[in-house]
Amino acid sequence: MITTNQDAATAASLDIRDDPSEAFIADMRQRFPTEPETDALLTRKMRRRSGPPYQQVSLAQMTKWLHAMLSDRIQGSFTVRDPKWLTGGASKVQVSFMLDWEAPGRGACSDHLVIRMDPSEASNTTSRVREAELLDAFQDRLAVPKVFWIDREAQWFPEPAIIYTFVSGVAKPRSTSAGQVVGLGTNFGPRLRELLAPQFLRDLAIIHTADLGSMHFESMEQPSVGSEEAARWQLNRARRVWEEDRGEDYPLMDVAANWLERNLPVLDRTSVVHGDFRSGNFLFDGASGNITAWLDWERGHLGDRHRDLAWMTQREKGHLAEDGKTYLVCGLIPLEAFYERYEKASGLSVDPRRLRWYRVLNCFQVITTTMATMYRVAKLGKSHQDILLARLKAIAPIGAHELCELLEGNL
Repeated sequence: MITTNQDAATAASLDIRDDPSEAFIADMRQRFPTEPETDALLTRKMRRRSGPPYQQVSLAQMTKWLHAMLSDRIQGSFTVRDPKWLTGGASKVQVSFMLDWEAPGRGACSDHLVIRMDPSEASNTTSRVREAELLDAFQDRLAVPKVFWIDREAQWFPEPAIIYTFVSGVAKPRSTSAGQVVGLGTNFGPRLRELLAPQFLRDLAIIHTADLGSMHFESMEQPSVGSEEAARWQLNRARRVWEEDRGEDYPLMDVAANWLERNLPVLDRTSVVHGDFRSGNFLFDGASGNITAWLDWERGHLGDRHRDLAWMTQREKGHLAEDGKTYLVCGLIPLEAFYERYEKASGLSVDPRRLRWYRVLNCFQVITTTMATMYRVAKLGKSHQDILLARLKAIAPIGAHELCELLEGNL
């Protein structure tokens, strides 16, 4: 087979992503500066990339690591019982268990808890510290799990891990179409739709209007209102991950990155951004329709509320109603009414220009996650979900088609 010098150079540049040099890592950090916590996470990921693939872990081994952690964190005796694997999700290893112990201020307790641990390399490189901080911040404001402990530096577990309360509920109805994988396009049906939609909007408004002065965060930088910082940090993160993980050249991503760079929006108000607010990431009681927990805060950050608004209205997050014409945001609310109902619930405006910018960014991120990161993680065998990650790569063309439509007439 005959190859050109250009072909050889391209192959070499792609191979370095499997075993990145310190020079390559330094170049990524210099070209795409972002928040310190994000920089540290991505740098750690790349420095560990050439390490061994994911090794299957037994419940016995997970329990052994858990015992080691609890022995250092709990004063007195305790018993761990009934460990069970939890299914669902595409990026974390999760185990539920019962803990019998003397809890400070509560006495003898039996708590149902969950271990949430990263695999060797996740489809989303995120911070367990940040996740814990956000869950703590919204403990008395929303239905969220309560954090008990965090292994932020992988002192006891092989990867960073968080332990929080198990919350009862389901992520999808049992009586209707379940939709796609990881909760995308879930069909709740008319009854649950009526019950869940008001709560969905209410909770989104609570997140976006939360008083940041009453919250304490160590892992998140607060961007300046009136500046482009919020947008630039998110863009640089997405561009860095694309360049670190991609398996091929894709000119559409260069076009999108250039457009995003030229059109950075100015922040009008700093909000907590959930980062993955959608169906599949909340639990509810099937009988009453009450939301019991909001999960997966791992993409959370301080920034522009339009990031969430654009994310949850992407095509793959929802589906058409029974009439075959009306698009339902996250399977819950007609798109035509969504922004109006959001403005009423939150008291915040929706800016079409900023919304368009974050739609382009989110398409860029969807392609990055599915076409680059999931490809790279599955290729190197870094996750317990390699088959699912390979399947989810099929979402990339959907994001690419939407990205083309958004860019048309705006270049």
